[in-house]
Order: sequence, then C-alpha cells, then structure tokens
Amino acid sequence: MFVFVFIMSKCLLLAALLKQVSSKVEFYSRFSPSPLSIKQFLDFGRENACEKTSYMFLRKELAVRLANTMREVNLLPDNLLCQPSVKLVQKWYMQSFLELLEYENRAAEDPRNLNDFLDVLIDIRNRHNDVVPTMAQGVIEYKEQFGFDPFISSNIQYFLDRFYTSRISFRMLINQHTLLFGNNTNPAHPKHIGSIDPACNMAEVVTDAYETAKMLCEQYYERAPELHIEEFNAKAPNKPIQVVYVPSHLFHMLFELFKNSMRATVELYANSSEDLPPVQALVTLGKEDLSIKISDRGGGVPLRKIDRLFNYMYSTAPSPSLKPSRAAPLAGFGYGLPISRLYARYFQGDLVLYSMEGVGTDAVIYLKALSSESFERLPVFNKSAWRHYQTGPEADDWSSPSREPRDASTYKANS
Repeated sequence: MFVFVFIMSKCLLLAALLKQVSSKVEFYSRFSPSPLSIKQFLDFGRENACEKTSYMFLRKELAVRLANTMREVNLLPDNLLCQPSVKLVQKWYMQSFLELLEYENRAAEDPRNLNDFLDVLIDIRNRHNDVVPTMAQGVIEYKEQFGFDPFISSNIQYFLDRFYTSRISFRMLINQHTLLFGNNTNPAHPKHIGSIDPACNMAEVVTDAYETAKMLCEQYYERAPELHIEEFNAKAPNKPIQVVYVPSHLFHMLFELFKNSMRATVELYANSSEDLPPVQALVTLGKEDLSIKISDRGGGVPLRKIDRLFNYMYSTAPSPSLKPSRAAPLAGFGYGLPISRLYARYFQGDLVLYSMEGVGTDAVIYLKALSSESFERLPVFNKSAWRHYQTGPEADDWSSPSREPRDASTYKANS
C-alpha cells in the first residue's frame, strides 16, 4: 500500500511539473525574439561589457527563443515527432529550458549566480552540439519508414530552416557571453569581441577555408584544384577588404562551397591527365554589399536541381557512419548547403547558386557591408507560422511535365 501511494505521489508530482513547464513554455513563446545587429554585439562587448546586464538579458531572451522553437516543433507531423532522434532533440531542448528557468528570479547582484549561469550556458551549448546531425537522422528515420510526401516535405523544409536558424542565434548569444565573461577567451584572437572580428580580413578567411578543404580533398582524392583569389574594393581601392563579421560563420560557408567545388572538379577530371582547372574566388566590397563568388569548372548542375540542393528531404547522401571511413571528409547528410545559406541569411545576407550544366557553378555569398544593417533574422512563432503548417497543398496553376528526364548528372554538393 505504501509503495502504491509513493508511486502515485511521484506520478502526480511529475504531472504537475510537466504542466508547470508547459505553461512556462507557452508564456515565453508569447514574446517575440529581440534581434540584435552585429554593431550592437560589438558596441556592447567593446565599450560597456557588463556581465550583469548580459545575464539579465540572456536569462529571458534565451528562454524566449527556446520556447518559440519548442512550440513550433509540436506542429510537425506526429510520425516525425515519434522518431527516436527527434524525441532526443526535444529532450535536450526541454532540459535546457528548465535549466534557464532556474535563473528566472535569481538576483544579478550575487556573483555566484553569474558564475553558475556561465557554467550552465556552457553545458547547454555542449548539449546542443549534435542537434543538426541528430535532427537529420530523425528525418532519415521518417523517410525510411513513411517515404516522401511533397506537402510534408514542404512543412519540414519550412520548419528546419527556422529551427536551425534559431539554433545559430542561440549559439551566437551564448558564445558572446561565454567569450566575454568566461576564462576561456582565445589568446590567438585578442582583438576579437567575443566571436566577432572588428576587422575581419576576407581574403584570409577565404584562404583558410580553401586550405582546410584542400587538405581533405587531397586525403581522399590525392589531388585538389588550386585557388585563384581576387579582390575588388570599391570603397577603398587597392586596400584589403576588411569588415566587421563573425569569422567562424564565414569559414563555415566557404569551407562547404570549396568542398563542393573541389569534389565536382576532381570527379569530373577523374580519368584525365590534364591539370585540374583552378577554383576562382572573387571578393568585392561595395556601399551596401560584401560579396564572395566561388567559381569552379566542375560540370555544373541542371537548373531543375538547383532548389533541391537546399532541400533537406531531397538529400541523396547516404547516412554517415560513425566508424572511420575514407568517404567521410567530403560526404555527410547533405545539409551543408542549406545550413550555409542559413548562416548567410542570419545577418540579412544570402547564398545563391548560378550553374551552367556542362561547365561549372558559381556560388555567391552576399553579406551586409555595414554592421549596423546586419540584424539577426529570427523566426517568430505566431499565427502566421501556425497557419503555414495547417494549410493544405494547392493545385498547381501552371502545367508541369509528367516525369523528369533520366540520367541527368548531379552537382556533388553534399557536405
């Protein structure tokens, strides 16, 4: 009898806790995230970096961004939500949200709260390290079990773009706080303000990304195309292009593009003794845009397949193995391009592909030239978002071919 009462008490307590957490998620999801610009990040870190101010802002803002995401996850199809990998991601988000709630009413004046909060942020960041591949695995599990449905694919594409963008923003906020107020600042970059470089040299980041991709390419294919880089500075002719930006974000985008270009080029010339055509990089700076174009002669991709390169559900990449493999460096879930585009769009830029089948592909990264215009682009959970998941597919009002052409070559763009 005692055991039964004890178990019932625990069940009731758990139910009450879940109800309380659910009400908190709903409460915080009513607020829209507060987008910041790179200039605001920079000014705060450079001039008046106050740990108490950051603590007061983040304990609420991070909870708002998490809650918005957690509410939107529940709008996904039940068959996707029940996949083990998706459940694991939901568990991580719930745990992080609960940990943030612990500081909801803790005073900023107590140094112990500030120190503990810093440790919690590091734990949360580490917990979410594998969110992208784990969610990708959930999509694979769903596809293997239920196949491909165009309407559901559209909703998953819409959700994952927003979900991964929210994750990028979440990590940006955490990294700024931990780098500014933690003890693990990077001595190699003493002039960085958190993760932001006030004078980010574009050509240097391009070269670093190329060299890293070249090393992987040579490990797998035993050769790699060379890089030709050119700069055009319309604002200050003949001077190196430097802007305020997050080097790690730019490196992520460039590394992905170089991998794709190298793979396409080497495989196209696999049976040729000719020298590989080089990959061209053009960096330009104007009044509004900073643009980086990566051009290859890797054979290109048909126009009808361009959009698919950014589609999570269309990825044809095999599931990556956790075991060591020679195929690992240049293959993955096929999420490299869509995630890279999200990094570009996060601060109001973009990533666009222009391809000529039979010749090659130009990939252009567009970024804002001014840090004051580089505001975060954040998803908001509201009625408009809710309606997106509820609206059924409409009949196409343009004619379409009955089937696709066969045996078309594909641009090797999987990460």
